[in-house]
Amino acid sequence: MHYPVIIHKDEGSDYGVTVPDFPGVFTGGDTLDDALKNVQDAIETFYEGEEVESLPDASPLERILASEDARGGAVVLVDVNFDFLEKKTVPVNITMPLYVRNRIDKAATARGLTRSAFLVKAAQAFV
Repeated sequence: MHYPVIIHKDEGSDYGVTVPDFPGVFTGGDTLDDALKNVQDAIETFYEGEEVESLPDASPLERILASEDARGGAVVLVDVNFDFLEKKTVPVNITMPLYVRNRIDKAATARGLTRSAFLVKAAQAFV
């Protein structure tokens, strides 16, 4: 879904980006491309650990362009991918050496977890 964002850049500073439809969400970057790419990460951080029942509708561009926040900045649309909110579990087939699988199983059992739960927690801690 495309959401309007407001970009500001002062001389000698990085690009700053605010996302009006997600109060408190802001990001930035050394370059305009980096700043716009960071919008996805900022929204993912905004929703981290939250149960999301519905997403905000994107504000009309005209309303954002007329806002005080947009004064002196530029307004562009950013495509936000909300797949990160999908909680549905899916099977995954991976290949690894037997000894690694055995070490995973031992570590999972010691923590009272299934192999799958252990791998999910390990991946979440790593990324």
